[in-house]
Amino acid sequence: MKTYMANAQTVERKWYVVDAEGIPLGRLASKVASILRGKNKPSFTPNVDTGDFVIILNSDKVVLTGKKTEDKFYRYHTGYIGGLKEISYGKLMAERSDLAVYEAVKGMLPKNSLGRQMIKKLRVYKGAEHNHAAQKPEALKLF
Repeated sequence: MKTYMANAQTVERKWYVVDAEGIPLGRLASKVASILRGKNKPSFTPNVDTGDFVIILNSDKVVLTGKKTEDKFYRYHTGYIGGLKEISYGKLMAERSDLAVYEAVKGMLPKNSLGRQMIKKLRVYKGAEHNHAAQKPEALKLF
C-alpha cells in the first residue's frame, strides 16, 4: 500500500467565512488554526501547507469567559530598553479586537516558516462585511 504525500502543486484551497459572534476566543482560534493548517482534509501532510483560507467576521463580538478581561494581558515589546508594554484584554477587545483574534490564531500555529506561511491565509474583520466576494467563500459553522 502506498502512502499519499501532498505537495504544493496538488493542494486545492477553498475559502471559508466564519461568523465569530458569541464564540469564545480560544475555541474559535483552535478551530480556525486547524483549518488553516489543513487538518480537516484527508490529504493532510505535516510538512506541507495544505490549509484553506479563512475569513473571520464580527471579531468585536467574540467573548472572553471568566475574568480574562481584567486578568489576561496582551504583551509586546517596542524594541527600546524598558519597552515592554501590556494592555488588558478588556481594553484590547474594545479597541483592536481583530488583533486579539489574529494573535490567538497565530499562537496556535507552528512556530516556523510553515506557520508564517499559514497565517497569511487568515483575514479578520471587526464588522460583518468583507471584500472577498470574488473568491466565493463558503459559510462555515464551527459550533
